[in-house]
Amino acid sequence: MVNLQRLNTYLELRKRDWWVLGAFGVLILLILLLSFMPFDVGTFPAAWNIGLRQPIDAFQGWVIGNRANHPMFVYFFDPLSDTIDLGIRAIEGFLLWLPWPVILAALFLLGQKVGGFRLALLSAFGLLFMGWVGLWDESMQTLALMGVSVIIALLIGIPLGILAARYDKFEAGLRPILDAMQTMPAFVYLIPVVLFFGIARVPGVVATVIYALPPAIRMTSLGIRQVSSVTIEAAKAFGSTKQQILFKVQIPLAMPAIIIGINQTIMMALGIVVIAALIGAGGLGREVLVALQRLRVGQGLEAGLAIVFMAIVLDRISHAASKIEMTSRPQQEHGFRLFPAKLARFEVIWRLEQGLAKLFAAFDRLAKAVAAGVAAVISPIVRALGQKDAAKATPAFLRTHSFELASLLLLVLLLIICSLNPNLTEFPESWNLSLRGPVDAAVAWSRDNLYRIGGLPIGTGPLSDFVTIYGLTPLRTFLQDIIPWPILILAVALLALSAVGWRLALFTIIGMFFVGLLGMWEHSMDTLSQTIVAVIVSLVIAIPVGILASRSDAFAAFLRPILDTLQTIPPFIYLVPVIMLFNVGRVPGIIASVLYALPPAIRLTNLGIREVAPQTIEAARAFGSTPRQILTKVQIPLAMPSIMVGVNQTIMMVLSMVIIAGLVGGGGLGLETVIGLAKNETGRGVEAGLAIVIIAIVIDRITQAWAKKREAGAQGH
Repeated sequence: MVNLQRLNTYLELRKRDWWVLGAFGVLILLILLLSFMPFDVGTFPAAWNIGLRQPIDAFQGWVIGNRANHPMFVYFFDPLSDTIDLGIRAIEGFLLWLPWPVILAALFLLGQKVGGFRLALLSAFGLLFMGWVGLWDESMQTLALMGVSVIIALLIGIPLGILAARYDKFEAGLRPILDAMQTMPAFVYLIPVVLFFGIARVPGVVATVIYALPPAIRMTSLGIRQVSSVTIEAAKAFGSTKQQILFKVQIPLAMPAIIIGINQTIMMALGIVVIAALIGAGGLGREVLVALQRLRVGQGLEAGLAIVFMAIVLDRISHAASKIEMTSRPQQEHGFRLFPAKLARFEVIWRLEQGLAKLFAAFDRLAKAVAAGVAAVISPIVRALGQKDAAKATPAFLRTHSFELASLLLLVLLLIICSLNPNLTEFPESWNLSLRGPVDAAVAWSRDNLYRIGGLPIGTGPLSDFVTIYGLTPLRTFLQDIIPWPILILAVALLALSAVGWRLALFTIIGMFFVGLLGMWEHSMDTLSQTIVAVIVSLVIAIPVGILASRSDAFAAFLRPILDTLQTIPPFIYLVPVIMLFNVGRVPGIIASVLYALPPAIRLTNLGIREVAPQTIEAARAFGSTPRQILTKVQIPLAMPSIMVGVNQTIMMVLSMVIIAGLVGGGGLGLETVIGLAKNETGRGVEAGLAIVIIAIVIDRITQAWAKKREAGAQGH
């Protein structure tokens, strides 16, 4: 009976697949029939172009002509722009005014508070690196721009997340908007933002807010929705109002999820700083952009590593904050560990850790003494004012927050010392450690010696020619000229039908047809060909590497910092050395896309295989399976849902990088977007942007559905 039920389940799961397979056979017959037609069906008819760019360009002209006197600008956009600019200048001025030792000490103490001494050291090292490479001021400018962006994103995102959690209809209406915001490449945001806010740091903030807003909304809504209904019912039973339940029950319990949303918002805001530099945002992004324009690899690497360290520090601090309660973190006086426990047998390591433990114990005693002294001063004053309850609560509050109080007093004392010594205000130039010379020399040597090695048909040049001649060009020709556009639309719709159902299939047909109506069919096929090649190369590398990482803890540990760097370094940085080695064109974009997209596929392949139940593996061994059979017939099939999620993430990251590659001659929709932004042709950029969004949503939905289908199939078996 059990076997018969499994057989029926299997047949039900495969029934649609057989139907789709037959439909693909019909498509092949249609292609053969259409190839004998007397009229051209290979390319989308140019006469069907709806001409969207003309009204958009006309609107752009109206905006430019009325920017100075129209009420929409005088009473909304201009005041909003002035307010944002004031916030940026205030935070930037404050950070540049503070002496660098004060900022360093503040970040060190914050790291110690939320994550311990290791995080404190990492935070201090990351900040020092920005000064060592001579980018202290630029780092503070980026931090100010990002700080304003994150504050605005949270002020908008958290209330919207609360509303989405409380009203299902509002959440349903908000979901497609958030989907479009997350799938739309950041380049596309810049076009309308520049139109309404001009070129400066303010449009950079606005574009960053739009890009970083979705995680704040989603995680706030998710956290509140996950609060137990039993807890809410208990609050109602005690007579709490809806407002009290929200602020005293739901939000406090949802705080870990909200902080994770803040973490993701910070990371996404930092990820767009380089793109925002295209419209005059300045800071570290401008350094990367100048390095790309002038092909200065060393300069770009210094700025890129500064962004990486800023991302890592902010990520670790916000992540650590999501795992602690909002109370004082007890300081460790015993059992302090800076290094792994197995290194404690070395006397140098042991003495260092003992010394640090004593230092922290002394600081803890000092903090408690300071808190007791402040309490002794405050309590009589509070009692004299007649606040007896406050007098009782004040010492307890000070004891609880003694670390924060001592840290504040220490920072004030350090600020006074630095103010009395002008040499401590600016980061010392004598400490600068330039990476530019060695890096530029290494890249120049690689360019001169690796383009063609020893006169043989090997090297970066022959590799570029091979990828172009045998990969990119034939695939682009096939998509643009050989396969008829109606057949391609129907083929993708059938993929959507097999993965999800008729609704996504219908959206696919309408969406791709609309891409043709925008006049972007050929550019879209060019972008699609680059995406396909890059995804195939990425998966050919990532899945075997992920399998190796799952079978070796040492190899996985070796990969972790490499993947962290690849995932946090701005995508623009990949382009600089790749251009030097492969020249401009589509191949540098492909290689940069592969580097950018490798981490999620490797991580999720590794994770999926490691999460296979040990009992399942033991059962396979008991039946005499070899390690290779266990891998290919047990672990990989059961890990397929996780691997498919990695494939989805790889495709989306490749698609976003192929667009960025338009800056270096990659062609396709990326180049159209860049031209639209550079030449102030808003209509052209919007058309390309809409085409990008449609393709991204279609690919994202189909691959996500495949992952869920694989997961359902794995659970069914």
